[in-house]
Amino acid sequence: MLDDVDRRIVELLAGNARLSLKELAQRVELSSPSVSDRLHRLEDRGVIRAYTVDIDPYALGYTLQAIVRIKPFPGKLPATQRMIEKIPEFTECYKVTGDDCYIAHVYLQSIGQLDTVLDRIVDFAQTSTSIVKATPVKRRLPPL
Repeated sequence: MLDDVDRRIVELLAGNARLSLKELAQRVELSSPSVSDRLHRLEDRGVIRAYTVDIDPYALGYTLQAIVRIKPFPGKLPATQRMIEKIPEFTECYKVTGDDCYIAHVYLQSIGQLDTVLDRIVDFAQTSTSIVKATPVKRRLPPL
């Protein structure tokens, strides 16, 4: 469990991972050494795994997103997973229960690129694709 100060530290860093220790300490009303100790404990416990950057794929020319449901052919589960891991346009993939085995997120520069990407797994799996129109809920923290 997180106490209120730890929760606030995590929320602040989730909003801007580049906050300086001094700024973070001021915002949670503690000394820099105290915040540093708390950060180390949060890292040691695995609560904070990384400090990262949020890239806008659109600014890099990736104007389309799609969600791809992937159902491997019999005996092709491991090969399908290895192929998904090798395709850089797949930016996230979940192994799930149900009719499909994988649900993946893919970024594309054009609709024509979709066939190029999916053609790489056509020998391993059946796919069903949905184009993302909007993202009403962006990636966010689970309730702290």
